[in-house]
Amino acid sequence: MLNKLHAQLVKNGPVFLRTPVKLLPFTLKQHVIEQLLQWQFRQALEEGDLDFLQGRWLSIEVPDLGLQWLTSLDDNKLVVRKSGPADVTFRANANYLLMIAARKQDPDTLFFQRHLVIEGDTELGLYVKNLMDAIELDAMPKPLRVALFQLANFVETGLKYPQTPDSNAIGEPC
Repeated sequence: MLNKLHAQLVKNGPVFLRTPVKLLPFTLKQHVIEQLLQWQFRQALEEGDLDFLQGRWLSIEVPDLGLQWLTSLDDNKLVVRKSGPADVTFRANANYLLMIAARKQDPDTLFFQRHLVIEGDTELGLYVKNLMDAIELDAMPKPLRVALFQLANFVETGLKYPQTPDSNAIGEPC
């Protein structure tokens, strides 16, 4: 019974967060996302590892949270905007993005399982995917890193319990 409750909480948790996320003004979300990106990628920015984003736009879509933003590099700073044309789009539900961030799932595996959709410029998508693989988790403050791992462990365990087949797939069937 607890396993079933755990699985339902993991499956439906992002849906419960959807309304509060939607109610937040985009300027607040923009500020938080920009600050997190600047902080997490400060070393990559200093070393020029993100120069491939200069003048190009990456769209991040989290359908179960109703969250979308675009990010690019401008004057060696990561910037975020609400909408517009994107060169490449990464789309995945929150649980899978969390698993990628915590290195519990490989982006390639999720792509082939249709839990991660990548559309647009293939070369740019590959650069972004490689960047996701290269994120230094040790650079995170310990409390944030511990919270990320604990939440990812909770989600990973909840995803192991049986659910409706492909209920979390967001891509088109092959």
